[in-house]
Amino acid sequence: EVQLQASGGGLVQAGGSLRVSCAASGFSINSYAIGWFRQAPGKEREGIACFSSYDGSTDYVQDSVKGRFTVSSNNAKNTVYLQMNSLRPEDTAVYSCGRVLTTMCPVNYYYNIDYWGKGTLVTVSS
Repeated sequence: EVQLQASGGGLVQAGGSLRVSCAASGFSINSYAIGWFRQAPGKEREGIACFSSYDGSTDYVQDSVKGRFTVSSNNAKNTVYLQMNSLRPEDTAVYSCGRVLTTMCPVNYYYNIDYWGKGTLVTVSS
């Protein structure tokens, strides 16, 4: 059974750092790209980045996170990480991950998700 579970959220002050994890089971992250998303209160879900552990590449789709957020993986643990630095109150959201249909990240990866994981809440206080 394919499952994804995001974890590691919490409360952090502005300027702080947090790392959230996306643990995958039922498939290998070497075979599928993983997309990161977030949904702020009262807003629609938006894509953050797409990561392919096949070649270690990341496509950041949100300009606001470039230079602050970094995606990585531990293939032995079948887990993808989202390291978030210099956090801002506007980063407050439920962060979730999804399995992309392809090994490499396609354009508009957020339209190519076949499995979604439950999210984890990140709250950034000012």
